[in-house]
Amino acid sequence: MRTQSPPRTDPDAPPAERRVVLLGNPNVGKTSLVNRLCGSRHRVSNFPGTTQEASLGRARIGDGEALVLDLPGVYALDLNVSESSVCRAVLAGHLAPEGIAPRTPDVVMVVLDATNMLRNLALLGEVSRLAVPTVVVVNQLDEARRRGIHIDTERLGDAVGCPVAGVSAKTGEGLGELASLAARACTPNVAAPEGRDAVEAWAEEVYAVIAAPRSTPLRDRVTDRLDQAFNHPVLGVIAFVAVMTGLFWVVFGLAAYPMEWIDLLFAWLGGAVEAIVPEGAVRDLLSEGVVAGIGGTVIFLPQIALLFLLIALLESTGYLARAAFVVDRLMRPFGLSGHAFVPLLSAHACALPGIMACRAIPDRRDRLATILVAPFMSCTARIPVYVLLTVILFPESPALQAVGFTGCYVVGALAGLVSAIVARRTLLRGRSRPMALEFPPYRVPDVGHALRVTLDRSMVFLRKAGTVILGISIVLWWLGSYPHAGPSPEGDALRAQAVEVAPERAETLRIEAETLDARYAARRSFLGQIGETIQPVFEPLGYDRQLTIGVLASFAAREVFVTTMAVQVAGSEDVEDEGVMRAMATATRDDGRFVFTRAASWSLLVYYILAMQCLPTLVVTAREAGGWKWAGLQLAWMSGLAYLSAMAVYRVAILMGAG
Repeated sequence: MRTQSPPRTDPDAPPAERRVVLLGNPNVGKTSLVNRLCGSRHRVSNFPGTTQEASLGRARIGDGEALVLDLPGVYALDLNVSESSVCRAVLAGHLAPEGIAPRTPDVVMVVLDATNMLRNLALLGEVSRLAVPTVVVVNQLDEARRRGIHIDTERLGDAVGCPVAGVSAKTGEGLGELASLAARACTPNVAAPEGRDAVEAWAEEVYAVIAAPRSTPLRDRVTDRLDQAFNHPVLGVIAFVAVMTGLFWVVFGLAAYPMEWIDLLFAWLGGAVEAIVPEGAVRDLLSEGVVAGIGGTVIFLPQIALLFLLIALLESTGYLARAAFVVDRLMRPFGLSGHAFVPLLSAHACALPGIMACRAIPDRRDRLATILVAPFMSCTARIPVYVLLTVILFPESPALQAVGFTGCYVVGALAGLVSAIVARRTLLRGRSRPMALEFPPYRVPDVGHALRVTLDRSMVFLRKAGTVILGISIVLWWLGSYPHAGPSPEGDALRAQAVEVAPERAETLRIEAETLDARYAARRSFLGQIGETIQPVFEPLGYDRQLTIGVLASFAAREVFVTTMAVQVAGSEDVEDEGVMRAMATATRDDGRFVFTRAASWSLLVYYILAMQCLPTLVVTAREAGGWKWAGLQLAWMSGLAYLSAMAVYRVAILMGAG
């Protein structure tokens, strides 16, 4: 048999960079440890062909730098779940994150929770049989001391035959010793026996040697009482509703200020570009296409970042796991599990991070169902449309406007849950995996970690959504600006009149002429022509040519609908101007009827709650779900449901005299 000779190596080539892998159960503090070791020099990366991700960074280990890889949290390596299969493949040298060549790690840091050592030791037992250089990291020593738990790290080192470091990733205790021990990692000289029962028995023997008697119970009375309240079938739901109400109140209340500042900033930038760049197509592209496109994306970043920050803080307190447990009971009848809670909550900021958060859902059917329904959650881009239409529907009642606005969120969530039932009983038929969830201890939130998580997720949003939306905005700007139509005949007539009247009246006539010119140009642009061609498709929903153009433009980003309609009916993009808002509310169609009739406004509101009008979301769905067929299904289902529901609402409204 022919054998292949080993590849030649260059003796002068630099040595390969040391690779350190962090392995441990969920909630043992691996992510905090990576943050401490790598500082800001780490990023999130995917494993090719999987939905799993890991933190990847560089840290000073011994006398040089090392590549640090944080693996997904697992309870055991031999489980039939994607997290365990990824860990097995990485430890065997067959898999690595995107952009990194696979090879066996030089050091495996097995991270154990000092407050829950007995359970963690079973995983250490599995690693001890792999014959890989190992360092044991006993994390959360500060929390263990607070509970009266003492772990003898020297005895643990003797029991497993490899270096052991006691640390606290939260306070930084012991990290200097950890770096030096990692440089001296060695293969454990004591291996646990084969078999799940044998490994657990070995873990109990080791634990009996290393753990001193506790002076206080592992779970104190305060924790027990909090869990009894938060997990209660009634009190738990009340607490959940209160926490979520407070969360969204903070998001919408505090984010309004930076959003206003961002709006002013990009308005100033657009004016600066118009003042510096000579008049022409390039200036229009930069000011109305690029600057406006970036501003239309960035303006929602405060709400998205604030929601991510609050979610990260809730997660670090330990409450979010309890909330998922409560929600699991509520979502099971709809074919979803409590694992879908965080992704669907994140989708209220933006569907993109919500869909990417579905990677943490272990069951494939649950994960796909959550991905498909996440865009039903009302994201921040829908808010301008909700505000416009609720004001038009209830112009004299702020209370009814608030009720209508809240109802939009409720209808979207209910549509998502009903769609989940349909998906789980047809394409994704099968029994869901029971929810296995460990309650982490209650802790004071780690603000620094929450800020880093917020920064990472916000940058993901800007990269994934911002770049696509910017490109689409430029295309839409071109479609809406060309061909140049020139002045309108009606505008020319008003300008001719302005020459013969008093200066005050002349200025009014010139403003009216500019408005007519803008509407004339919008109608004769490529986008306007497309709208006129497609308008019969939307006529059963009560939309005229102008509303059809607004709907088509908002496929780039839903919030574009408001400014597009302002240009169509008022000749101005300044939607903050009360005069523009009044012009939109009283604008007329070509046949003299109002554009925003009550029936058409109800139809539009339902359409925007349910429709898939975000092309970047479809791209992320295709990537996360494993193919464009899922993105196509999502587009077809949401668009069809939105169309039929809006048509039904329009017909009912007409019958009730709201035409």
